[in-house]
Amino acid sequence: MRAVIQRIERAAVSVSGETVGSVKKGLLIFLGVGKGDDEQDIKYIADKALALRIFEDEDGKMNLSVTDIGGELLVISQFTLYGDCRKGRRPSFDFAMPPKDANIMYERFVEYIKKSGLKTETGIFGADMQVELVNDGPVTINLDSKKLY
Repeated sequence: MRAVIQRIERAAVSVSGETVGSVKKGLLIFLGVGKGDDEQDIKYIADKALALRIFEDEDGKMNLSVTDIGGELLVISQFTLYGDCRKGRRPSFDFAMPPKDANIMYERFVEYIKKSGLKTETGIFGADMQVELVNDGPVTINLDSKKLY
């Protein structure tokens, strides 16, 4: 499982011109599900995202997590995080989990992360989404549950 996590001032996602999710200060999590991912991958990415100390404390140091600040979460499915561009110019998505199974895993991730008690909004799995955000910093962190980076 892979995630691109952005520290945000605000973010929103819309489908066909209608806003389906909107949050204020917190994290925007783009989530990709890979073949072979399971509950352990969900737990690893969710727990890591909730505990990342990427928000500033009173001294201006990145020392607080989204949980510490009571931030909000927007989770967007993004299979392109498994795009493999090592050969040619067209990405291969062979390592991405098939959509039906990936949707189940995405929903399980959202259920798990909601247990944090933080406001959590989502996009619509598989939809053509438009995402607007104000990245704070900018701060962008990449996570991989297989710890490839």
